[in-house]
Amino acid sequence: MREIVFDTETTGLNANGGDRLVELGCVELHNHIATGRTFHTHVNPERAVPADAVAIHGHDDAFLSDKPIFAAIVDAFLDFVGDSPLVAHNAAFDRGFINMELRRTERPEFADERFLDTLVLARRRHPAGPNSLDALCARYRIDNSARTKHGALLDAEILAEVYVELLGGRQADLGLAVEAGTAALAVSGMAAVRRPAPLPSRLSQADAAAHQAFVKDLGKKALWLKYSG
Repeated sequence: MREIVFDTETTGLNANGGDRLVELGCVELHNHIATGRTFHTHVNPERAVPADAVAIHGHDDAFLSDKPIFAAIVDAFLDFVGDSPLVAHNAAFDRGFINMELRRTERPEFADERFLDTLVLARRRHPAGPNSLDALCARYRIDNSARTKHGALLDAEILAEVYVELLGGRQADLGLAVEAGTAALAVSGMAAVRRPAPLPSRLSQADAAAHQAFVKDLGKKALWLKYSG
């Protein structure tokens, strides 16, 4: 299953009150594993960026002045996300800004049910909180030391790790470790040890006969008959 974990940075908090997108970062997951494919762009918001917003993400007017407007990157963004589910932390906020920008470029808005909110997942799993992205990183021992300011791609990459942990990522890691170990043996040229002869069956003739009698008593519609030959 393909999913897109994404994050936005903006000029403020009100998508329907004049605030605009200034950065967009997306990370592709396949079966909850990062593929390495990303989409990232800064966006010229076509308006001034307030100082309090600059303090959060560091993108001031001078930095954004030569960046593309959303209309110039919308097709590349839509091509990247395709019809995949969209994962975000406090998804209502990011959804509001994405849909506002899509409306401005006369593109269809994304349906609410397409979004998966990791904040909702976190509150269900950890009802006592806290459930901010930084708090979840601390809980799951995810390195977020590079997060000195908010950045859309970095936050999306961190959120992808948090999302997998919220789904029970430790168990998934065990399976991956087994596969990795098998691959390492193949690379090193070490062959798996094989028995010179198969182990003898522990099923005695009496056990087999007792089982056949049991299956016979189950009737003509018994599922066992499909496997008995």
